[in-house]
Amino acid sequence: MTDQEHNFPELPSVIPVFPLSGVMLLPGASLPLNIFEPRYLKMVRDAESGHKLIGMIQPRHKDDDSKKPELFDVGCVGMISELKETGDGRFLIRLKGISRFEVEEELSVTTPYRQVRANWAPFADDPWGGGKTTTVEREELFTSLKAFLDLKGLDADFSAIAEAPDDILVNTLSMIVPFSAAEKQALLEAETVYMRSALLRNLLTMAATSSMRGDGPSAAH
Repeated sequence: MTDQEHNFPELPSVIPVFPLSGVMLLPGASLPLNIFEPRYLKMVRDAESGHKLIGMIQPRHKDDDSKKPELFDVGCVGMISELKETGDGRFLIRLKGISRFEVEEELSVTTPYRQVRANWAPFADDPWGGGKTTTVEREELFTSLKAFLDLKGLDADFSAIAEAPDDILVNTLSMIVPFSAAEKQALLEAETVYMRSALLRNLLTMAATSSMRGDGPSAAH
């Protein structure tokens, strides 16, 4: 048994969720968050004193400003790995992605933040990004990424990226490249890391091609 497996927590049936459009978490990857809304400050305090888990999930509609926007059916839970209180009432936290989940139902709660009953069964291979995966075509992925970054006038430390294992590489890139919420959700729900890698490569290529043609906003916006 590896250290990761030894330290892996038993996943609870009920978790708090943090709806945030255009932001996602994937197993094994790390997500920094700046928490300032009172309801989510309460959520972090409660999680930190309990199982330390928070579910990241996207609203279905980006412009839904209601207090309870409709959510996508799939999100990803993360464990609080770092927490820092600022002097102005905020929390700076970092979540380590553990497993995706399917929303079985949203619960009626008295907490200011939302909670759901999570179904972990469809993502049994997820914990800590440790599921089996086919080797990712890294060279093709890097080529697509470089073309995308060049057209956007951006740069990246390829030496650091190249050292990451396949699952961390693909999951981290899927999280940080500025795709639309729908595209992010498609990457989140990809069945395997290999399938996510292929979709990521296609999205990067389409976005770069669109920019070269001058079609206006690309698929990455």
